[in-house]
Amino acid sequence: MSARILVAEDDSSVRSFVLRALTLRGHDVTTVNDGKQALEALGTDAFELLITDFVMPGLDGIALALRVRRDYPDLPILMMTGCSAERPKAHNLEQLVARVILKPFTLQQICDAVEETLSQAAVAAAAEPPAPRV
Repeated sequence: MSARILVAEDDSSVRSFVLRALTLRGHDVTTVNDGKQALEALGTDAFELLITDFVMPGLDGIALALRVRRDYPDLPILMMTGCSAERPKAHNLEQLVARVILKPFTLQQICDAVEETLSQAAVAAAAEPPAPRV
């Protein structure tokens, strides 16, 4: 399954790694350096998945997830973090993001996490009742 994916990550080496990994799997990937740039990209393009870092300068991953959940409620979010201790600090994290992946991760781990998140989103979308006609 090929998808349009937005990656928000301030670490250029992680951003490049995720870009290469997902492009090799056939996905159309756009990368940005922070949460503010992610919001700008979301305003101009349609994406099927947002992958974001937890800690970024400016607008961090949680603030980004809160805005995305409000403005793009059907967009699944995969959050990356380098510290497992950050996860419990996030208020209602399970309601904001579909999945959290801990850094460092392997190519296989990030690809598996993306495929599982996209599959879960597709199942959820198929289960939703159709919108009422006006």
